[in-house]
Amino acid sequence: MDASVRAVVVMAAIFALSQLGALAMVSSALGEEYQAFEDPNDPMIPVYYVIAIVVFTFLVLYIIKKKRENVVKYIFIGAVGFTIFYVILIMALQFDTGILALVASVALAAVLIYLLLRRPEWYVIDATGVLVSVGVIGILGISLNILPVLILLAVLAVYDAISVYGTKHMVALADGVTQMKLPILLVIPKKSGYSYLDQKPLKKQLEDGDEREAMFMGLGDIIIPGILVASAFYYLPEEAVAGLPGNLLVALGALVGGLAGFTVLMRYVLKGNPQAGLPLLNGGTVVGYIAAYLLVFQDLGLGITLPW
Repeated sequence: MDASVRAVVVMAAIFALSQLGALAMVSSALGEEYQAFEDPNDPMIPVYYVIAIVVFTFLVLYIIKKKRENVVKYIFIGAVGFTIFYVILIMALQFDTGILALVASVALAAVLIYLLLRRPEWYVIDATGVLVSVGVIGILGISLNILPVLILLAVLAVYDAISVYGTKHMVALADGVTQMKLPILLVIPKKSGYSYLDQKPLKKQLEDGDEREAMFMGLGDIIIPGILVASAFYYLPEEAVAGLPGNLLVALGALVGGLAGFTVLMRYVLKGNPQAGLPLLNGGTVVGYIAAYLLVFQDLGLGITLPW
């Protein structure tokens, strides 16, 4: 198998497993007490969320431009460290509700933070990214009902396209976080012996036309479409269809749609240019959700029953 194709297959597997892990977390560990927002049906939440993302992105780019990369690094590491601790704690509480769960969560989070600071190799970045993705997908999935999630996916898809093809600031951001070795993307080596510590700036690689030694995918490309998968599972009815819960079938349909969008996206990525992932990933996930919803519940959610 070609090295690039093999890397794509691994990336697709991580994409799917992260979202399936979030479903398992929602099913077994997450309830209303973990919801991030008071009203999951508020359609303005996605708007506030996107504004926060835009402001934070430009703040990070400004700090990088001012050569204060360490400020950005420690902000990210701190946020990621807390997220890892919180996710591990939620999982650990399913097995022990005492001090052992807290100690285990602190210890594992501390080990990952130490590795991120001292030796952020690609496998450390990826392990951290998967943990963060599972936790954030699960928590946002139970915190936003279907309509707000659909609004969020639509707005972020447009924003991603503008930031990659228009202003191109997302490419600059990716280049900056790659040089700082921040755990907000997946790094999939294309050959053995690759070291993320020796990774050249992405922008320079593109300009020089060098062969890429690894493929990259932002965690947002996993998390954002995954929110609809988790939300569908959490909020839709569990009524059985063909012996399986309807909400699970629709969630899996959305996941399959996301993988279809991922497949199309990779056809463009393999040509060597940066691509906006969310238009295709979100679009595929939404189409998969709608198709599965129609098949499972046989209506359009608008009081209109289908004839079959």
